[in-house]
Amino acid sequence: MIDRFCRFSSISLLVFLGFMPWSLSIPANAVQAPDKVIESLAHQVLADLDKNREKYRKDFAQLRQMVDKYMLTSFDAEYAAQLVLAKNWRTATDDQRKQFIEAFYQSLLQSYGTSLLDFTEDRIKIFPYQGKLTDSVATVRSEIRRKNGNVMSVNYLLRMTDTGWKVYDVTIEGVSYVKSFRTDFGTEIDQNGLDAVIKRLQSQQNSSTPAKK
Repeated sequence: MIDRFCRFSSISLLVFLGFMPWSLSIPANAVQAPDKVIESLAHQVLADLDKNREKYRKDFAQLRQMVDKYMLTSFDAEYAAQLVLAKNWRTATDDQRKQFIEAFYQSLLQSYGTSLLDFTEDRIKIFPYQGKLTDSVATVRSEIRRKNGNVMSVNYLLRMTDTGWKVYDVTIEGVSYVKSFRTDFGTEIDQNGLDAVIKRLQSQQNSSTPAKK
């Protein structure tokens, strides 16, 4: 479990690049291809990093605010949480669902945020979307070049909502972060219950300790 968490943490920027809003230059009634959504906004968030990288290194709170700014409007946190909880979503109360969605989102942000600081735009290659704009779900393929020169395959999974395309999963070298969390949280919930998992995530956030699965 820890090995898997470390693997995801080491390339965690890949998750965040998909969690960004539509470009403000696109009319509200326009349909933008999923690959262009990720491509154009990846450029925006990395441009922000280029201007403020040192400031964010000194103040993690400002980094989290920046990630929040881009992530909240395009990460389908509720749908991702529903997939992660699987059967436990059906038996959870409305209050448990709300608490888990927020705690899960914050754990991702806390665990992966600092990895953004060392990334640059020249290490990302996004491939053209091969589906139709009328599709309800889409997969956008990309490659990420790590510091050591190795290239990794990364797929962003999006679905069309009433407010546009939103990312709900990312697969890295074929490994889905949703399925990974589903397995680990499922085991923990079976052993300790959903409330215990929520409280653990919340306590890690409050203590500023990097979240672990």
